[in-house]
Amino acid sequence: MPHLDQFNPNTVGNPNNNIFGLPSNEAESLLVVLPIPWEVTVSYGAGTSRAPEHVFKASIQVDLFNKDVHDGWKTGFFMREIDKKLLLKSDYLRKEAELYIDYISKGERVEDNKFMTKSLKDINEGGAYMNNWVYEHCKELLEKGKLVALLGGDHSISLGYLKALAEKHGQFGVLQIDAHCDLRKQYESFLYSHASIMYNALQEVPNLVKLVQVGVRDFCDEEWELICNSNGRVATYFDQTIKERQYEGETWKSISDEIIGQLPQKVYLSFDIDGLDRKYCPNTGTPVQGGFETEEILYLVKKILDSGRQLIGFDLVEIGVGQNDWDSNVGAHLLWRLCNLMVKSPSV
Repeated sequence: MPHLDQFNPNTVGNPNNNIFGLPSNEAESLLVVLPIPWEVTVSYGAGTSRAPEHVFKASIQVDLFNKDVHDGWKTGFFMREIDKKLLLKSDYLRKEAELYIDYISKGERVEDNKFMTKSLKDINEGGAYMNNWVYEHCKELLEKGKLVALLGGDHSISLGYLKALAEKHGQFGVLQIDAHCDLRKQYESFLYSHASIMYNALQEVPNLVKLVQVGVRDFCDEEWELICNSNGRVATYFDQTIKERQYEGETWKSISDEIIGQLPQKVYLSFDIDGLDRKYCPNTGTPVQGGFETEEILYLVKKILDSGRQLIGFDLVEIGVGQNDWDSNVGAHLLWRLCNLMVKSPSV
Protein backbone atom coordinates (compact mmCIF):
# COMPACT_ATOMS: atom_id res chain seq x y z
CA MET A 1 0.00 0.00 0.00
CA PRO A 2 1.55 3.36 -1.02
CA HIS A 3 1.98 6.11 1.55
CA LEU A 4 -0.37 9.10 1.45
CA ASP A 5 2.36 11.35 0.04
CA GLN A 6 2.64 8.98 -2.93
CA PHE A 7 -1.12 8.68 -3.44
CA ASN A 8 -2.76 10.02 -6.60
CA PRO A 9 -6.22 11.37 -5.64
CA ASN A 10 -7.25 11.46 -9.30
CA THR A 11 -7.01 7.73 -9.86
CA VAL A 12 -9.78 5.15 -9.56
CA GLY A 13 -10.81 4.31 -5.99
CA ASN A 14 -9.18 1.15 -4.67
CA PRO A 15 -11.58 -0.97 -2.56
CA ASN A 16 -8.59 -2.63 -0.91
CA ASN A 17 -7.58 0.69 0.62
CA ASN A 18 -9.28 2.33 3.60
CA ILE A 19 -12.21 4.77 3.75
CA PHE A 20 -12.57 6.96 0.61
CA GLY A 21 -10.03 4.69 -1.10
CA LEU A 22 -7.20 6.30 0.85
CA PRO A 23 -4.07 4.24 1.60
CA SER A 24 -4.28 5.29 5.25
CA ASN A 25 -3.22 3.66 8.48
CA GLU A 26 -4.40 4.62 11.94
CA ALA A 27 -1.01 5.56 13.35
CA GLU A 28 -0.41 8.27 10.74
CA SER A 29 -4.00 9.52 10.44
CA LEU A 30 -5.26 12.60 12.25
CA LEU A 31 -8.93 11.62 12.04
CA VAL A 32 -10.31 8.18 12.88
CA VAL A 33 -13.82 7.09 11.93
CA LEU A 34 -15.16 4.70 14.57
CA PRO A 35 -18.02 2.55 13.21
CA ILE A 36 -20.73 1.58 15.70
CA PRO A 37 -23.02 -1.15 14.25
CA TRP A 38 -25.85 -0.79 16.75
CA GLU A 39 -29.64 -0.52 16.38
CA VAL A 40 -31.16 -2.38 19.34
CA THR A 41 -33.82 0.17 20.33
CA VAL A 42 -34.92 1.54 16.95
CA SER A 43 -38.67 2.01 17.13
CA TYR A 44 -39.73 2.00 13.47
CA GLY A 45 -37.48 0.98 10.56
CA ALA A 46 -34.33 -1.11 11.09
CA GLY A 47 -31.13 -1.55 9.07
CA THR A 48 -28.87 1.21 10.35
CA SER A 49 -26.52 -1.24 12.10
CA ARG A 50 -25.37 -2.20 8.58
CA ALA A 51 -24.82 1.40 7.50
CA PRO A 52 -21.09 1.57 8.39
CA GLU A 53 -20.17 -1.23 5.98
CA HIS A 54 -22.38 0.22 3.23
CA VAL A 55 -21.04 3.75 3.71
CA PHE A 56 -17.48 2.38 3.57
CA LYS A 57 -18.19 0.69 0.23
CA ALA A 58 -19.89 3.80 -1.17
CA SER A 59 -17.01 6.02 -0.02
CA ILE A 60 -14.73 4.51 -2.65
CA GLN A 61 -16.77 6.42 -5.26
CA VAL A 62 -16.34 9.83 -3.61
CA ASP A 63 -14.11 12.25 -5.54
CA LEU A 64 -11.40 13.64 -3.29
CA PHE A 65 -11.21 17.31 -4.21
CA ASN A 66 -12.97 19.48 -1.66
CA LYS A 67 -13.56 23.15 -2.42
CA ASP A 68 -13.52 24.14 1.25
CA VAL A 69 -10.43 22.17 2.31
CA HIS A 70 -8.29 21.29 -0.69
CA ASP A 71 -5.89 18.81 0.90
CA GLY A 72 -7.70 17.73 4.04
CA TRP A 73 -7.23 14.06 3.18
CA LYS A 74 -3.46 14.49 3.45
CA THR A 75 -3.85 14.71 7.24
CA GLY A 76 -5.08 11.11 7.11
CA PHE A 77 -8.63 9.74 7.40
CA PHE A 78 -8.87 6.18 8.67
CA MET A 79 -11.83 3.95 9.52
CA ARG A 80 -11.43 1.14 12.01
CA GLU A 81 -12.80 -2.31 11.25
CA ILE A 82 -16.39 -2.97 12.28
CA ASP A 83 -16.45 -4.84 15.59
CA LYS A 84 -18.19 -8.13 14.85
CA LYS A 85 -18.90 -8.86 18.51
CA LEU A 86 -20.74 -5.56 18.86
CA LEU A 87 -22.72 -6.21 15.67
CA LEU A 88 -23.72 -9.72 16.79
CA LYS A 89 -24.82 -8.38 20.17
CA SER A 90 -26.92 -5.75 18.42
CA ASP A 91 -28.51 -8.35 16.15
CA TYR A 92 -29.39 -10.65 19.05
CA LEU A 93 -30.80 -7.91 21.27
CA ARG A 94 -32.67 -6.35 18.36
CA LYS A 95 -34.70 -9.55 17.98
CA GLU A 96 -35.56 -9.42 21.68
CA ALA A 97 -36.46 -5.74 21.38
CA GLU A 98 -38.82 -6.39 18.46
CA LEU A 99 -40.77 -8.95 20.49
CA TYR A 100 -40.75 -6.65 23.52
CA ILE A 101 -41.96 -3.58 21.59
CA ASP A 102 -44.75 -5.60 19.97
CA TYR A 103 -45.77 -6.88 23.42
CA ILE A 104 -45.94 -3.51 25.19
CA SER A 105 -47.57 -1.78 22.20
CA LYS A 106 -50.62 -3.95 22.82
CA GLY A 107 -50.91 -2.66 26.38
CA GLU A 108 -49.47 -5.74 28.07
CA ARG A 109 -47.71 -5.43 31.44
CA VAL A 110 -44.01 -6.34 31.40
CA GLU A 111 -44.04 -7.49 35.02
CA ASP A 112 -46.64 -10.13 34.11
CA ASN A 113 -44.28 -11.84 31.67
CA LYS A 114 -40.96 -13.32 32.86
CA PHE A 115 -39.56 -13.52 29.34
CA MET A 116 -40.28 -9.84 28.64
CA THR A 117 -38.89 -8.85 32.02
CA LYS A 118 -35.65 -10.65 31.20
CA SER A 119 -35.58 -9.19 27.69
CA LEU A 120 -35.84 -5.65 29.04
CA LYS A 121 -33.02 -6.35 31.50
CA ASP A 122 -30.84 -7.81 28.72
CA ILE A 123 -31.51 -4.86 26.42
CA ASN A 124 -30.67 -2.29 29.10
CA GLU A 125 -27.49 -4.14 30.03
CA GLY A 126 -26.60 -4.29 26.34
CA GLY A 127 -27.03 -0.53 26.03
CA ALA A 128 -24.73 0.01 28.99
CA TYR A 129 -22.17 -2.33 27.42
CA MET A 130 -22.27 -0.44 24.13
CA ASN A 131 -21.93 2.94 25.85
CA ASN A 132 -18.87 1.75 27.76
CA TRP A 133 -17.39 0.23 24.60
CA VAL A 134 -17.73 3.54 22.78
CA TYR A 135 -16.36 5.47 25.76
CA GLU A 136 -13.26 3.29 26.08
CA HIS A 137 -12.43 3.35 22.37
CA CYS A 138 -12.99 7.10 22.07
CA LYS A 139 -10.96 7.80 25.19
CA GLU A 140 -8.09 5.73 23.79
CA LEU A 141 -8.15 7.61 20.50
CA LEU A 142 -8.43 11.03 22.13
CA GLU A 143 -5.47 10.24 24.37
CA LYS A 144 -3.46 9.52 21.21
CA GLY A 145 -4.33 12.97 19.90
CA LYS A 146 -6.78 11.72 17.28
CA LEU A 147 -9.91 13.44 16.07
CA VAL A 148 -12.84 11.03 16.22
CA ALA A 149 -15.95 10.70 14.08
CA LEU A 150 -18.64 8.18 15.03
CA LEU A 151 -20.48 6.42 12.22
CA GLY A 152 -23.73 4.74 13.28
CA GLY A 153 -25.83 2.92 13.89
CA ASP A 154 -28.71 4.51 15.74
CA HIS A 155 -28.48 7.73 17.70
CA SER A 156 -27.95 6.05 21.07
CA ILE A 157 -24.28 5.47 20.17
CA SER A 158 -23.19 9.04 21.00
CA LEU A 159 -23.30 8.99 24.82
CA GLY A 160 -19.97 7.27 25.46
CA TYR A 161 -18.17 9.65 23.11
CA LEU A 162 -19.72 12.69 24.78
CA LYS A 163 -18.45 11.46 28.14
CA ALA A 164 -14.94 10.99 26.77
CA LEU A 165 -14.98 14.47 25.20
CA ALA A 166 -16.15 16.02 28.47
CA GLU A 167 -13.11 14.56 30.23
CA LYS A 168 -10.75 15.93 27.58
CA HIS A 169 -12.29 19.31 26.80
CA GLY A 170 -14.28 20.36 29.85
CA GLN A 171 -17.37 22.39 29.00
CA PHE A 172 -18.78 22.22 25.48
CA GLY A 173 -22.00 22.46 23.52
CA VAL A 174 -23.85 20.11 21.19
CA LEU A 175 -25.35 21.13 17.87
CA GLN A 176 -27.97 18.49 17.09
CA ILE A 177 -29.32 18.21 13.56
CA ASP A 178 -32.42 16.05 13.86
CA ALA A 179 -36.09 15.62 13.02
CA HIS A 180 -36.62 14.60 16.66
CA CYS A 181 -35.71 16.04 20.05
CA ASP A 182 -34.51 12.69 21.47
CA LEU A 183 -35.36 14.03 24.93
CA ARG A 184 -37.64 11.22 26.09
CA LYS A 185 -36.90 9.67 29.47
CA GLN A 186 -36.41 5.90 29.13
CA TYR A 187 -38.58 5.63 26.02
CA GLU A 188 -40.32 2.23 26.01
CA SER A 189 -38.50 1.62 29.34
CA PHE A 190 -35.19 1.38 27.48
CA LEU A 191 -32.57 3.20 29.55
CA TYR A 192 -30.50 3.94 26.46
CA SER A 193 -33.08 4.32 23.73
CA HIS A 194 -32.19 6.13 20.52
CA ALA A 195 -35.10 8.43 21.44
CA SER A 196 -33.45 9.28 24.78
CA ILE A 197 -29.89 10.12 23.73
CA MET A 198 -30.06 13.85 24.43
CA TYR A 199 -32.01 13.36 27.66
CA ASN A 200 -29.30 10.97 28.84
CA ALA A 201 -26.54 13.31 27.71
CA LEU A 202 -28.04 16.20 29.68
CA GLN A 203 -28.35 13.97 32.75
CA GLU A 204 -24.98 12.20 32.59
CA VAL A 205 -22.63 14.80 31.06
CA PRO A 206 -22.60 17.92 33.27
CA ASN A 207 -19.99 19.55 31.03
CA LEU A 208 -22.56 19.62 28.24
CA VAL A 209 -23.57 23.19 29.00
CA LYS A 210 -25.68 23.90 25.91
CA LEU A 211 -27.77 21.78 23.56
CA VAL A 212 -28.90 23.52 20.38
CA GLN A 213 -31.36 21.47 18.32
CA VAL A 214 -32.02 22.37 14.70
CA GLY A 215 -34.69 21.00 12.37
CA VAL A 216 -36.96 19.29 14.91
CA ARG A 217 -40.41 18.50 13.53
CA ASP A 218 -41.65 15.48 15.49
CA PHE A 219 -41.80 15.62 19.31
CA CYS A 220 -44.03 14.98 22.32
CA ASP A 221 -45.40 16.92 25.31
CA GLU A 222 -42.73 15.56 27.64
CA GLU A 223 -39.97 16.88 25.40
CA TRP A 224 -41.64 20.28 24.98
CA GLU A 225 -41.87 20.66 28.74
CA LEU A 226 -38.21 19.71 29.20
CA ILE A 227 -37.15 22.35 26.68
CA CYS A 228 -39.33 25.03 28.28
CA ASN A 229 -38.02 24.19 31.77
CA SER A 230 -34.34 23.81 30.87
CA ASN A 231 -33.41 27.35 31.99
CA GLY A 232 -31.82 27.97 28.62
CA ARG A 233 -29.66 24.85 28.58
CA VAL A 234 -31.67 23.57 25.61
CA ALA A 235 -32.50 25.78 22.62
CA THR A 236 -34.64 24.21 19.90
CA TYR A 237 -35.06 25.60 16.41
CA PHE A 238 -38.11 23.80 15.09
CA ASP A 239 -38.32 23.12 11.37
CA GLN A 240 -41.71 24.85 11.15
CA THR A 241 -40.41 28.00 12.85
CA ILE A 242 -37.33 28.14 10.64
CA LYS A 243 -39.42 27.79 7.49
CA GLU A 244 -41.92 30.45 8.62
CA ARG A 245 -39.10 32.89 9.35
CA GLN A 246 -37.73 32.29 5.87
CA TYR A 247 -41.17 32.75 4.29
CA GLU A 248 -41.29 36.17 5.95
CA GLY A 249 -37.96 37.24 4.49
CA GLU A 250 -35.25 36.09 6.86
CA THR A 251 -32.21 34.45 5.32
CA TRP A 252 -30.58 31.18 6.30
CA LYS A 253 -27.45 33.22 7.01
CA SER A 254 -29.18 35.35 9.63
CA ILE A 255 -30.81 32.31 11.24
CA SER A 256 -27.48 30.45 11.18
CA ASP A 257 -25.76 33.38 12.87
CA GLU A 258 -28.39 33.29 15.61
CA ILE A 259 -27.96 29.53 16.07
CA ILE A 260 -24.18 29.87 16.27
CA GLY A 261 -24.54 32.64 18.84
CA GLN A 262 -26.16 30.11 21.17
CA LEU A 263 -23.12 27.81 21.08
CA PRO A 264 -20.05 27.92 23.34
CA GLN A 265 -16.46 27.89 22.08
CA LYS A 266 -16.23 24.11 21.78
CA VAL A 267 -18.90 22.37 19.73
CA TYR A 268 -19.84 18.75 19.08
CA LEU A 269 -21.99 18.03 16.02
CA SER A 270 -24.56 15.27 16.41
CA PHE A 271 -25.99 14.69 12.94
CA ASP A 272 -29.02 12.44 12.62
CA ILE A 273 -29.51 12.11 8.90
CA ASP A 274 -33.29 12.32 9.31
CA GLY A 275 -32.77 16.04 9.90
CA LEU A 276 -32.49 16.22 6.11
CA ASP A 277 -35.29 16.09 3.58
CA ARG A 278 -36.22 12.45 3.13
CA LYS A 279 -35.12 12.50 -0.51
CA TYR A 280 -31.58 12.22 0.91
CA CYS A 281 -32.38 9.44 3.39
CA PRO A 282 -35.38 7.41 2.14
CA ASN A 283 -34.55 4.42 4.34
CA THR A 284 -33.75 6.19 7.60
CA GLY A 285 -35.45 4.57 10.59
CA THR A 286 -37.92 7.29 11.62
CA PRO A 287 -38.53 9.55 8.61
CA VAL A 288 -40.52 12.79 8.89
CA GLN A 289 -41.66 15.10 6.09
CA GLY A 290 -39.80 18.39 5.79
CA GLY A 291 -36.14 18.84 6.62
CA PHE A 292 -33.01 20.46 5.24
CA GLU A 293 -30.96 20.44 2.10
CA THR A 294 -27.48 19.01 2.67
CA GLU A 295 -25.79 22.30 1.79
CA GLU A 296 -27.82 24.19 4.39
CA ILE A 297 -26.32 22.09 7.17
CA LEU A 298 -22.81 22.13 5.73
CA TYR A 299 -23.08 25.93 5.43
CA LEU A 300 -24.03 26.09 9.11
CA VAL A 301 -21.01 23.98 10.09
CA LYS A 302 -18.70 26.13 7.97
CA LYS A 303 -20.06 29.26 9.63
CA ILE A 304 -19.34 27.72 13.04
CA LEU A 305 -15.69 27.32 12.05
CA ASP A 306 -15.61 30.83 10.56
CA SER A 307 -16.78 32.16 13.94
CA GLY A 308 -13.60 30.79 15.53
CA ARG A 309 -15.37 28.00 17.38
CA GLN A 310 -13.77 24.58 17.57
CA LEU A 311 -15.44 21.44 16.25
CA ILE A 312 -14.28 18.85 18.80
CA GLY A 313 -16.07 15.83 17.33
CA PHE A 314 -19.08 14.62 15.42
CA ASP A 315 -21.34 11.68 14.79
CA LEU A 316 -23.34 10.74 11.71
CA VAL A 317 -26.19 8.40 12.59
CA GLU A 318 -29.43 6.73 11.48
CA ILE A 319 -28.34 6.17 7.87
CA GLY A 320 -30.64 3.57 6.38
CA VAL A 321 -29.94 0.62 4.12
CA GLY A 322 -32.27 -0.04 1.19
CA GLN A 323 -32.50 -1.95 -2.07
CA ASN A 324 -30.11 0.50 -3.70
CA ASP A 325 -27.16 2.35 -2.18
CA TRP A 326 -28.55 5.92 -2.34
CA ASP A 327 -28.67 6.32 1.46
CA SER A 328 -25.09 5.08 1.75
CA ASN A 329 -23.95 7.31 -1.11
CA VAL A 330 -25.39 10.40 0.58
CA GLY A 331 -23.92 9.25 3.89
CA ALA A 332 -20.47 8.77 2.36
CA HIS A 333 -20.45 12.23 0.78
CA LEU A 334 -21.62 13.84 4.02
CA LEU A 335 -18.97 11.96 5.98
CA TRP A 336 -16.32 13.17 3.52
CA ARG A 337 -17.40 16.79 3.80
CA LEU A 338 -17.58 16.64 7.60
CA CYS A 339 -14.17 14.97 7.93
CA ASN A 340 -12.63 17.76 5.87
CA LEU A 341 -14.30 20.45 7.96
CA MET A 342 -13.21 18.70 11.14
CA VAL A 343 -9.51 18.86 10.24
CA LYS A 344 -9.97 22.51 9.23
CA SER A 345 -11.31 23.38 12.68
CA PRO A 346 -9.37 25.92 14.79
CA SER A 347 -6.87 24.39 17.26
CA VAL A 348 -6.46 21.28 15.10
